[in-house]
Amino acid sequence: MKNDKYCKDHRKRDLKKSHTSLNIILILADDLGYGDLGCYGGLDLETPNIDALADGGLKFTDFHSNAPVCSPTRAAVMTGRYQQRSGIEGVITAKSHRNRGLGKDQTTIAQILKQVGYATAIYGKWHLGYHPRYNPCNFGFDEFRGFVSGNIDYHSHIDQVGEADWWSNRNLKSELGYTTDLITQYGLYFIENNVDTPFFLYLAHECPHYPYQGRKDPADRSIGNPYPIHGRRQNKKEAYKEMMEAMDEGVGAIVAKVKELGLASQTVFFFCSDNGPVSPGLTGGLRGQKGTIWEGGHRVPAIACCPSIIPSGCVTSQTATTLDLFPTFSHLAQAEVSVELDGINLWPLMVGGSALPDRSLFWRFKNQSCIRQGDWKFIDDGQLFNLADDLAESTDIVNQYPARAEDLEAELSQWNRNVSKGIERQT
Repeated sequence: MKNDKYCKDHRKRDLKKSHTSLNIILILADDLGYGDLGCYGGLDLETPNIDALADGGLKFTDFHSNAPVCSPTRAAVMTGRYQQRSGIEGVITAKSHRNRGLGKDQTTIAQILKQVGYATAIYGKWHLGYHPRYNPCNFGFDEFRGFVSGNIDYHSHIDQVGEADWWSNRNLKSELGYTTDLITQYGLYFIENNVDTPFFLYLAHECPHYPYQGRKDPADRSIGNPYPIHGRRQNKKEAYKEMMEAMDEGVGAIVAKVKELGLASQTVFFFCSDNGPVSPGLTGGLRGQKGTIWEGGHRVPAIACCPSIIPSGCVTSQTATTLDLFPTFSHLAQAEVSVELDGINLWPLMVGGSALPDRSLFWRFKNQSCIRQGDWKFIDDGQLFNLADDLAESTDIVNQYPARAEDLEAELSQWNRNVSKGIERQT
């Protein structure tokens, strides 16, 4: 793959090609690790179709979910704002948070795109509220097929507390099929039905989140009966492999359909994960995992691809996050946005190799928070790391750079105060 500088020189020729409204396909994996994919050095899984997206576009090596768990990341993807601003700081659980969700005062990227003529659909995991008032059809999506909880049985579509959770728009609807394949199937239908309309397709995969079930496994959960949270499969690593292969096949089918319909040059793919992994997922040697503010909790694979606009085979080490998807997608649609966003537009980087502006980035989950500024990362318990020299976060250097730590601590404290002002924190 080409390095940052080469990509920048190469892309200058393509800037003018990108000034039309483009179709947008966002593929969000669930709990996918930084070290899982072949294109990120993973050796345990075969993901040829996702790897082909990276070969055909731009791979990010310093991309982050804005949270180390799912609901907060999804809130920020939808709003382009830190999840704390909407009060969704933790996981919205089936057991304890039935009356919590994304507020109607929040503007979503689907609403923005719909206002400028885009057809919009989400197939898969919503996880931004259980009550009907939080249904994605109330937030700018024309179509919804999928589930609103954190995870469901891949075959019976039963959630963690034993309730049915497969929706057709606003209605519960039982449907046969393996969750990953259903998401792909509906995505294919949507593309076929919107050949002549700009569209935003959000494929929110459950994979590779537990329960660990392949296509041939039986259902583990049923209504009113005890069920294992993670599934009955003893060899979870093998189940994980089967699950990933199914999602990868689905990505290949979506890409093939776009090409078949002659839409490849006007369709932008963006693939990433909502947070880091849990075992058997791999962090690629990063410290921590899902649920932590170490790099393993939020540094995730991310790929942008659009033939003829985003040059192939490029890699960028510039720092970006899921907060940046909203402003990037609204730019692609040439849509005006009146709300104040925390993310930035990545399109100049994608097509022209432009340097992103300097900025501080923040993470907060449960009782920990941290700030990233360039290569510096400060954690609120007083630890300081330089990720350029120590990506594994193995050596605290706060005693060597006390002034730097003091400045970062002050900025982090200010952000913590400001971001939650007037917002009820989730418990």
